[in-house]
Amino acid sequence: MQIRDLPYSDPGDPDVRSGPRFLYWLGRNQLPGQLKSLAWGLLHQCAIAGFPFAVGMAVQSVIDRSGGRLVVSGGLIMLCGLMTALGDTMLHRTAVTNWITAAARVQQLLARKTAQLGSALTRRVAAGEVVAVSTGDVEKIGWFVEALSRFAAAATALVLICVGLAFYLPSLGVLVAIAMPVLALAVLPLLPRATQRADIQREKAGKATELASDTVAGLRVLRGIGGEELFLGRYRRASQEVRKAAVRSARMWALISAIQVLLPGLLLIGLVCYGAKLASEGTIEVGQLVTVYSAVTLMLFPLRHFEEIAMAYSFSRPSAKRAARVLSLERTSYETEATVSATPSGDLYDPATGLLAPAGRFTAVVCGDPDAAGVLAEHLGGHAAAEEKVPSVLLGGIALDDLELDAARRAVLVQDKDPVLLSGTLRELFDVPSSGEVSAEEALDAAHCGDVLAALAQASADDSGDPMRTRITERGRSLSGGQRQRLALARSLVTDPEVLVLDEPTSAVDSHTEARVAAGIKRLRTGRTTVVLASSPLLLDHADRVVFVHDGAVAAVGVHRELVHTEPLYRAVVTRETEEESQAFAEIEESA
Repeated sequence: MQIRDLPYSDPGDPDVRSGPRFLYWLGRNQLPGQLKSLAWGLLHQCAIAGFPFAVGMAVQSVIDRSGGRLVVSGGLIMLCGLMTALGDTMLHRTAVTNWITAAARVQQLLARKTAQLGSALTRRVAAGEVVAVSTGDVEKIGWFVEALSRFAAAATALVLICVGLAFYLPSLGVLVAIAMPVLALAVLPLLPRATQRADIQREKAGKATELASDTVAGLRVLRGIGGEELFLGRYRRASQEVRKAAVRSARMWALISAIQVLLPGLLLIGLVCYGAKLASEGTIEVGQLVTVYSAVTLMLFPLRHFEEIAMAYSFSRPSAKRAARVLSLERTSYETEATVSATPSGDLYDPATGLLAPAGRFTAVVCGDPDAAGVLAEHLGGHAAAEEKVPSVLLGGIALDDLELDAARRAVLVQDKDPVLLSGTLRELFDVPSSGEVSAEEALDAAHCGDVLAALAQASADDSGDPMRTRITERGRSLSGGQRQRLALARSLVTDPEVLVLDEPTSAVDSHTEARVAAGIKRLRTGRTTVVLASSPLLLDHADRVVFVHDGAVAAVGVHRELVHTEPLYRAVVTRETEEESQAFAEIEESA
């Protein structure tokens, strides 16, 4: 896989049982690139290892006054230089390719999982954690994959050099062969503590990122209630904790680096002293001593890869753990002989609550608990968490969880109570998959967006005054809450799904606008199944059918004006009456 071939046609099915298993799966899928990087790394390292032999030959040829051997040694030095340059260039090229392709694979896996889970993703994993995984964690995972092949090349080169020195000059080569494993593994006892400190740093950084993301998302509200400084103070404290954890982690890695400088230095001092004694006794030649000393000096470079791979693994392991956690989330599915690819139609029925939304009707659902309403909305769209172990919602008698993902998305669209508007022009906002039977103008009119269009027309960047060309900022922050809500509703209406589920679509608008929006929804969705979870009497009065859900089950079914008089619990929810008011109303009903 080359960078120009990205994206992957299929990023694969990852092993998400744990962080290390995910890293192993990722490295295995990058095997061709890893082998290329290993081959170029071996060429680079072996070419560097050839310099000591050529330099030692040159020194000895000068001592022996042998011009022919000096020319040969010069030629070897030039050949090693060319091989080093070629190997280093291609090693860097292939290693960076491994990094980018591995990061791209993880990004595609995350994007695919996000598309599968939809808005249910942020119900199971904090938004800040998703951001941390898709940015910093992806980079660190790619770093480990990239460093792995260079480490393998360095370790192989060290073994070859030690074996070569043992045969070339046993009196010193055996000493080097014994010392090198000690140098490579000397920092091993410190790695668990270094890894632990790195994990703590990453955990604190992830929490700080999550806090920052949540603070920015709610900045408008925080300013309105005067809580901006409070949350900024919390972020300052969180960032200081991250700084302290980073300093503690850096101290441990500095100690590891110091040990990897100190121990090889002691080896070189001992080697020079012992080798000089052997050379003065005539046991070895001066050129041989220079060869061994140069080889050991250059071996310090591949030794640094041991520190790098340890650092890369310690940082990538918690990152891989978080990525595996996100990728392990699954859409609820049931064991069936075959999945259904066609988009079904018919009544929408939830066996868990007993909720029935007849086909082609406008059904309103009232829940006493707003959080329960949000969970129910997600469940109606087939986004329920796997751990809930609840039966699937049926559409036309077919379980949504038995549908292919694309068919399920075409069948049911869920708009939650806090819909997101992506940055771009208004025209791009409505450029979504749809049936083509509802135009953007009709949807905007049904959602009562006239004032929004007028405001966007005034803010238009060109002279045309076309609101469809006006750019909307990220998450629609330049708009009010009611304007964002109505634009999101219009976008949902444009898609024209078989079943449209709306969770509190008018909670941020005034009563006058709410009544018009409710009428617009009913008019535009005539003949289509529409389910609205709300408790506003203005919206409930437009519904063909109202279902009251209490304690997770359907408690009453009817129309709004009847239920207000016959169901005390329903009346208490939609009118927000107190217990005293409820008792007084009951007495009036009895007397009447």
